[in-house]
Amino acid sequence: MSKAMKSLFLLGAVLLLVGGPLLAQETGAGAGLTETKASLFRLSIIVGGIVITLAAAAGAFCQAKAISSACEGISRNPGSAPHIRFILIFGLVLIETLVIYALLITIIILMVQWGKYV
Repeated sequence: MSKAMKSLFLLGAVLLLVGGPLLAQETGAGAGLTETKASLFRLSIIVGGIVITLAAAAGAFCQAKAISSACEGISRNPGSAPHIRFILIFGLVLIETLVIYALLITIIILMVQWGKYV
């Protein structure tokens, strides 16, 4: 089994474990629109959690790769350390900004649903 297939299988197992309780709930005969709104709110919480989790994981991976490459570049050419350091800090700021944007989008998703349905 390849590494990509293992990762995909692990992701599917985690999604099943997280989403299993939502699928097991029974709806009452007279639930109507209230149950739909509550279901939509639960779904927005799950989507918000997945978005921020993926953004944080991708941001951490990219930051680690950038730091590793910068250290390698500085070790190969110590004279260019100030330039590499500047580009590294600038890149880390941009990566962290993307993670903060994902957090902002997650908060917006949660707050909009919270205001409408609870």
